[in-house]
Amino acid sequence: MADYLTEPVDRLPFGSAEKARRYATERYRGAVGRNWYRCDPTLQFLMRRYLGPEGATWADPYLDELGALIGGPVAARAEETDRNPPRLERYDRWGRDVSEIVMPPTFEASRRDLVEHNFSSPAFRDAARHAGVDPGPMAAAWSYLLDQAEIGMACALGTGGDMVIRLSEEFAPDDVKPRVREIFAAGEMAGEAAQMLTERTGGSDLAAMETTATPAGDAWCLNGFKWFASNANGSAYVVLAKPEGAADGIRGIAPFLVLRDRRDGTRNGVRIRRLKDKLGTRAVASAEIEFVDAEGFLLAPGAATGGTGDGRGMARMMELTNGARLGIAMMGLGCARRALVESLCYARARTAFGKPLAEHPLMQRKLAELIVEVEAAQALVFDGYDPEHRLRIGAPLIKLRAARLGITAASDAVEVHGGNGYVENWPVARILRDAQVNTLWEGPDNVLCLDVRRGIEREQADVAFLDRVRAAIGNAPAGDATADLVAERIEHLETAIERWKALDRTTAEARLFPLAQFMADVYAGALLLELAGFEQRELGSDRKALVARLYAKRHLADHGPLRGIDDPGSEDLERFKDLWDGALLDDRVTA
Repeated sequence: MADYLTEPVDRLPFGSAEKARRYATERYRGAVGRNWYRCDPTLQFLMRRYLGPEGATWADPYLDELGALIGGPVAARAEETDRNPPRLERYDRWGRDVSEIVMPPTFEASRRDLVEHNFSSPAFRDAARHAGVDPGPMAAAWSYLLDQAEIGMACALGTGGDMVIRLSEEFAPDDVKPRVREIFAAGEMAGEAAQMLTERTGGSDLAAMETTATPAGDAWCLNGFKWFASNANGSAYVVLAKPEGAADGIRGIAPFLVLRDRRDGTRNGVRIRRLKDKLGTRAVASAEIEFVDAEGFLLAPGAATGGTGDGRGMARMMELTNGARLGIAMMGLGCARRALVESLCYARARTAFGKPLAEHPLMQRKLAELIVEVEAAQALVFDGYDPEHRLRIGAPLIKLRAARLGITAASDAVEVHGGNGYVENWPVARILRDAQVNTLWEGPDNVLCLDVRRGIEREQADVAFLDRVRAAIGNAPAGDATADLVAERIEHLETAIERWKALDRTTAEARLFPLAQFMADVYAGALLLELAGFEQRELGSDRKALVARLYAKRHLADHGPLRGIDDPGSEDLERFKDLWDGALLDDRVTA
């Protein structure tokens, strides 16, 4: 039943009930209001793949409850938080600096719900392990679902929590460790952490940073200015600074723990100059932070004896950064999945030229492409989260692909929606704004490519990478011709890597981007085949093999001088219903 008034334009001579049905508001519900676990066959498939049948059965009610929560109230609140972002109250009524960030009620309500349903909390992990279930894939699913609603909230809850906990447990003074444990009693996704790295001198060129640390007993005094710090309303920060007397370069950088309050309970010297007026991710408070004699604790060897670290502070941070990069890749995937769902919902409801958009061949081509690309990114990201398959250069390659897909998929969703997609009261405009940041957080494309080079040159990481993709196609469906194509491309890739190594330094750097793209193409194709083999053996179906075929055809096949335009038939259209049904089920949450 419609809940809006009838308008005079509804009774115009050329109007009709059929035309009015095209823009009947109740027909365009989109993703919000659905159970995002129950309507996502691909996520259910991945949980069976990573948890096994018994583990997936145990996890199912938890994921079902989470899917209803995130697809319902959390997703609805995200729109309101975007319209009413955090605000800074810099001074109290007497003009004293309080640097207080006031979060909107919608943010606080969602944070309470999400922390309560957090699959990374110590209590949940213990319960899962007691049941014989690995909580890791469920934690990945938690992030995947939340990232579809609001990556700003995901950033606010998860920015650097694992890093703060691990480094503090290893290096912080004994009297400080209990305070950190208390802050993170609800787990690493409690929303209390922040990483403070970027300065006005640059975010990637950290060697030029200016923030300085001065010894003060077993603590340090930090002075400096951080230009872009997300989750500035947190309570525990990892801050990069240079100890006095250290080298003015990368080896001089050390990580420090800075808490909102000092040891004696007074406010620490952490001042917020202003909040960033950002394009998107408005749920997370990003700020300019000034440290004025802020109490900090060295998170490096030698901290207990007054040392300045071992010169590996930056390297140690980068080792932990790969995990953060996977988190950003998941955000890109979440944006892409949400864009896909909104596109499918709209294309099914909107009619043009006598039939729904989803029945037009050009639209089916676009939607099929979106489905395939999202599932390829799923394969990459969830494999990256699997500790057994974690690769040194896996995270930069996965983020390179998934973060960019979040932008292109959201842009496609805007196009599917037409002019409506360009308007802020439809959901896809925000998704596009939010997705833009994923290519910046934890390193833009060029920095990721440089990290791939570093891994190959210093650790021969290409060897383990090639071993992984070869092992993946070894699990492909029996007799699958796509596996032969991907195997051939693996050999080509190995040759390309060797020849790239022989190039002069300047040319080799310029070729890093196409090399990394080639690696990501092969990586995704091999993992899709591995999933297709699992599906064939365990479920007796071939939909994932179809996805692998379509992906390989687009990214790895040689289409000849006519670019495949003369190929008879089109499998993406012939099996469009299979692609759709495997991507989205109509399972709406009812009030």
